[in-house]
Order: sequence, then C-alpha cells, then structure tokens
Amino acid sequence: MSAENSATGAGPGTAPLAPLHCLRHLEPGPPRPAALATGTPVWLVSRHADVRQVLTDPRLGRAPLYAPDAPPLMVTPNILDDPQSLLNIDGTEHQRLRRTVQRAFTPRAIARWRPWVASVIEALIDELIDHGSPADVIAAYTRPLPIAVISRLMGLDGLDGKRLAHWSDHALSTTAHPAEAIVTAMREFAGFGATVIAERRARPGDDLVSSLLAAAAEDGTITEGQVVSLVIGLVVAGHETTMTTLGNALVYLLGDGRDAWQRLASDEASAAAATEQLLRAVPLGDADHLPGLLRRAVEDVEIGGVLIPAGDIVAADTGAANQDPRVYTGDLLTELFSPLAAPMLTFGAGPHHCLGAWLARMELELALHRLARRLPALRLTGSAEAIDWRRGLLTRSPHSLQVAW
Repeated sequence: MSAENSATGAGPGTAPLAPLHCLRHLEPGPPRPAALATGTPVWLVSRHADVRQVLTDPRLGRAPLYAPDAPPLMVTPNILDDPQSLLNIDGTEHQRLRRTVQRAFTPRAIARWRPWVASVIEALIDELIDHGSPADVIAAYTRPLPIAVISRLMGLDGLDGKRLAHWSDHALSTTAHPAEAIVTAMREFAGFGATVIAERRARPGDDLVSSLLAAAAEDGTITEGQVVSLVIGLVVAGHETTMTTLGNALVYLLGDGRDAWQRLASDEASAAAATEQLLRAVPLGDADHLPGLLRRAVEDVEIGGVLIPAGDIVAADTGAANQDPRVYTGDLLTELFSPLAAPMLTFGAGPHHCLGAWLARMELELALHRLARRLPALRLTGSAEAIDWRRGLLTRSPHSLQVAW
C-alpha cells in the first residue's frame, strides 16, 4: 500500500486515535451552520427525524451538488466526485440505472449466497487457526472475506488484493494522497473496469457484471462511462465498508464489549441483532473528513424548524442521528442484543439507500458468529491506544489488529 505512513498511520508525532465506538458525536439539535474542509458553508443536520428527511426529500438531491454553480466539496478528488455515477444522479435517470443492479442485492438473492459465504468464512478461520496464535485478524480475516465475496459475485476470481487496496485507498482518500496520485490511481481503476466489461461482453457469464451489461443493453440509454463507474463503484463499496465495519466491530467486541463474545457464539440470531446495533453505533469514519451525507436544496425547504434556502448544501450526520437520545436510549453495553428502537441510517435512506445493505449484514453476522464460535478465547494482544489505524480516508479501520487465543 503506497504512502503508508500518511494513509495508515503511525509516523513520529502522530497522535493516537480513539476507537470509533468511543467517538463523541454532535449533540442532536436543529440544523446549524458549519463548513466543509474546502470552506464551503453547509447546514449540519443531526437529529434522526431531520436526517431521514434530508435523505428522502426530493427537494434535496445529489445531482445539484455538481451543477455548474455548485461550490467545491472536496479538497482532493475521490470516487464520490464522479457526476455520472449512480450516487450523483437523481430522479428517473437514477432509478433506471439502479434497476440494472438492484435485483442482485435483494434479500432473497442474498440468501442464496449464505451457504457459500459461510464456507468462505470457515475456510478463513481454518487458515487463521493453522497459522497459529498470535495473528493479524485484519490480514487473515476481515480483509480477505469481503474481497472474496465481491470477487465471486462479480466474476473477478484472481483479483489482486494489493492492487484493489491501492485503488480503494486512493478512491476514498481525503488527506492520505496528493490529488495527482489519486487521479492516476482512479484512471488505472477505470481501465481495469473497462477491461472487465470488454471481457464479459465477449464471454458473458453468470455474474453481476454480465447481468449489468445485459440490463444496460436492454435499456439502451446507459452510457459506457456509467457502466464503468458502476463496476468500479461496486468493487470498492462491496468490500471496503464491510472490511471497515468488521474490523471496527472486533475492536469493540474484543475490548470494551468482551463480555458479549460468548453470546455471539451461541446462535446466528444473537449475531444478527448485534450486527444491527454495531452498524448503528460504530461509524465508518471520522466526521472531520466528511461531516455527513451531502445533499443540495433545489428549492426552499424547512428542516427541523429551520428554512434551508434553495442552493444551500446540507450535511446529514448519520452518526449523530444513529445516537439520537430521543430515539435510542441505551448504548452498546446494554443494547447489543436488543432490537433497534428505530431504523438506523448507516445505509442511508430514500432513493440512494445502500444497494449492498443486505449483503453487508449477511457477511457481518456470519463472520462474527462463526469466529466467536470457533475461537471463544480470542482476545486483543495490545491496547486500543496501540492500534495501527488507516488514516486520511473517508473510512477508518485498523490497518492491522493483533489477536491471540
């Protein structure tokens, strides 16, 4: 992984970071003025009901963020910046593009993958045990699992994990890499996507890329650039967020939440409940890199009693909304195995709700349950202060995490 110290870590004088489950979130309240790292003013929205409104109200969209008169959003480019991507179009065009892939991510479709994902998990645990204690659970488990799953789903067997990590780190960079390096990496990544598409057009198979191409051909209006953007976007989203969440969940469960490890091993239902609470309470990254999910008002809209003028940008802080004390009254120590009091907003809401939400849930609950069952004495070998974090990205998770059993 290039630029290792700046991207992942611990150079001289680097201050230790708190685990993400320990972060203090913004006290939920009415929308308030704030600013992006570029200096662009935004309205910061933090209450659960208000954040949900921002994500579902058609008067607030992603596409207007990239209109000719839009102010700068990012200091350096990243994968969120592509105006033609699924993330950044709205309305009927968004629905049409989303339909090309969403059938592969329905709960019924994901359920068919469950036995195979479980077999991958068991094989990885076998390898972890064969390696012997101590071991790096990130390198041996949390990173290879989602890569194996998305590779199989998209027909990318043999995908180079190091190349993928390089592209993903640049695609999600905020301060880890210079703009020139990001542009170069993203150009290479797009070239990889174009090559995969060309190969699949020549030899279609039973995989997501082939079905995406068939749906795009049937539609007739989806551009080649949008297809490439979909492929590389799915590759990044399909492994990065699951890897991040699983690593951060293990930081909690093998540390402050150690008493829950035995119950996680007891049955899949307990692991499923814990997965929902972990997804709610442990954010994917630090709010100082991106204060929330961004939308721009296309007309005046009232949110939480505050009038947001047309053209203004809103940042929906899902981390604060997921901790809103008027909605969620407990914490992970008391509520880990309890049903959610209200739908969490980790996967967003509305038209841009995360396509891979059910796949991520399934991977996480199986990964936690099977690991706890097979290694009931698993423990961290060091303190939380000693964790080597991936830094300077939209997401944050351990670069490595030493465990023993």
